[in-house]
Amino acid sequence: MSTEAIDNELDKASTIIRTAWGVGGLVALVIGVLLLVWPGKTADVVAAIIAIYAIVTGLVYLGLGIFAKRYGVWVRIGHLVLGALFIVGGVIALANLRATTLVLAAVLGITIGILWIIEGVTALTLLRGVPSKVWVIIYAVITIIAGVILLFSPIYGALALWWLLGISLVVMGAIQIVRALRFSAERL
Repeated sequence: MSTEAIDNELDKASTIIRTAWGVGGLVALVIGVLLLVWPGKTADVVAAIIAIYAIVTGLVYLGLGIFAKRYGVWVRIGHLVLGALFIVGGVIALANLRATTLVLAAVLGITIGILWIIEGVTALTLLRGVPSKVWVIIYAVITIIAGVILLFSPIYGALALWWLLGISLVVMGAIQIVRALRFSAERL
């Protein structure tokens, strides 16, 4: 392969990489701004997407229950019931979108709170084998306290995490766009 052909391939690869980084950065930036400017509306959109997903999943399960003749009767009935439940849940979620958003925020906050408590306790169980016990203890205590705070105020905790996500996406998106603009074929 000639050097000119190699240069052409490198230029193509460079363009693909720059485009991917630029588009990825722009998407992250836009989502981050939406999370910060319209946190409630953006959360509603996420809840609506999850509700639509539940309805589509329900339709798939109904289809399996109706058309999958190779399964036994109980499996098909299970698919039909599961499909109906998914559809009913999705429709209820769409009909009560604000309540669904709050429930999802609470579930997210509680889940992360429990995970942080478990992570802190797990860190404490590793004390025997680590040389920097002080840092492990500090980490574990902070993680457990943060988890307990999230358990007692899961919606506020989820809101704080939502804001942190928005800020992170804006910063990372902007950095990714700069990377895309500064990237060249010589770096390949």
